[in-house]
Amino acid sequence: MNNNELIIESHPLEPFLPANARLLMLGSFPPPKERWKMDFYYPNFQNDMWRIFGYVFFNDKNHFLNLADKNFKEQQIREFLIEKGIAIFDTALQIQRLKGNASDKFLEIITPTNLQDLLEQIPYCNTVMTTGDKATDTLMLSLPENTEKPQIGHSTHAYFLERKLSLYRMPSSSRAYPLSLEKKAEAYRPLFENIGLV
Repeated sequence: MNNNELIIESHPLEPFLPANARLLMLGSFPPPKERWKMDFYYPNFQNDMWRIFGYVFFNDKNHFLNLADKNFKEQQIREFLIEKGIAIFDTALQIQRLKGNASDKFLEIITPTNLQDLLEQIPYCNTVMTTGDKATDTLMLSLPENTEKPQIGHSTHAYFLERKLSLYRMPSSSRAYPLSLEKKAEAYRPLFENIGLV
């Protein structure tokens, strides 16, 4: 008997919202807890997000990794994000895992995140980035109907809360996404350059 279909999971992490944030990164939802290597975002050691950051900002994909323990340098990641002004959360507050795994394809969004709540806490943020298609589609539900959905590696604009937002859709950092780490990093780099973080 499979009870996974009946379980509604609520988001296990608080939004990470540095007061100086200019960029809000939104994924879909964290993986199951047994995959976690830290109590923070993108906690699965197989996920490439922190390797992408290391590659773009330090030219070293292992900068935020503790290779000996197959773990992440969580405190270093947090301090870096605060220094750069990068906020992180996900586009779903509550989900059901239709297959019990981390795949977006089998993720059913029960309650989307309230974008207004997040943005009101980070008044300097004018750029929102989604990582993957599910996150992008879920974000679009919160934005005005005439907002154009960005294509992978590109941006569009939206007016929301009397703010002009740049919306970027980035390749998924999941290993399941068929793009090399280097190519993913080169797709992310222009976004960080455009908002002056690199």
